[in-house]
Amino acid sequence: MDRAHKMALFGPMRLPFLVLPPACVLLGAGTAVWSNHEINVLYLLLAFVGALSAHISVNALNEYDDFKSGLDFVTHPTPFSGGSGTLPKNPEKAHFALVTGLVTLVITAIIGIYFLYIRGLWLLPLGAIGIITIVAYTKWLTRNPYLCLIAPGLGFGLTMVMGTNFVLTGSYSWTSFVASMVPFFLVSDLLLLNQFPDVGADKGIGRRHLPIEIGRKASVKVYGALLAGAYGTIMLGYVFDILPFAGLLGLTSIVLAVPTVRGIARYADDIPKLIPFMGMNVMINISTPVLLAVGLFIAK
Repeated sequence: MDRAHKMALFGPMRLPFLVLPPACVLLGAGTAVWSNHEINVLYLLLAFVGALSAHISVNALNEYDDFKSGLDFVTHPTPFSGGSGTLPKNPEKAHFALVTGLVTLVITAIIGIYFLYIRGLWLLPLGAIGIITIVAYTKWLTRNPYLCLIAPGLGFGLTMVMGTNFVLTGSYSWTSFVASMVPFFLVSDLLLLNQFPDVGADKGIGRRHLPIEIGRKASVKVYGALLAGAYGTIMLGYVFDILPFAGLLGLTSIVLAVPTVRGIARYADDIPKLIPFMGMNVMINISTPVLLAVGLFIAK
């Protein structure tokens, strides 16, 4: 496979961003362990593959749709937004992204059907949310500022964390729900902040996310509220004995969160100076659920 083929195949997957599924699956596994359930390694592996393929699918389909709509040609990409830039450089290989997105969507669906057979139909609502989010995100959900805001959190929080817990335990739990709300808030925040550089380009093709609807400065307040929601969830989970004391490890990423919020508030309209804080936001998104998961494992 030559270099152009490799770029067309792997570029739309956005490989550097595929660290969120492992963090969310780890958190789901942590909730199962703390609830005194044995870990079925095969089920955990399949949950990981399903989560990873779901993320690849939504990335690849997003890349394909952004190329076909012309968005890729007017966006000024940053390390954290604006797509990979692969398809404009290799337009004749755009079908690679579409095929990648569809194949990984099928893989996700097959794994979901397998677990429906093993664990029962109570898993269906989570599976439906996941599949609908993947298929509808770029074409439809980005046209509504509120659905666009919560869709990433639903996909990575409820679907991945609670889904992993369910396939390992066979039931839902308050612990898995509360834990899932942490990436729900954080990943919604991640996509919200990553929309800041793309306001002009996204508006031109009909998208309607919050930075377009209410502006970047007002969106900073939403960012702060969602971030507070993530940390507040951990604290309330401990207060109500839903999460263990060791789960408060997840709060230690506040040392990153405080300067990040300040930086975003200061540089909301200055994209070059905003980029370092976008990077810190990624670190918050990864470290917080991992630290919470570690707390759940060591509290066993």
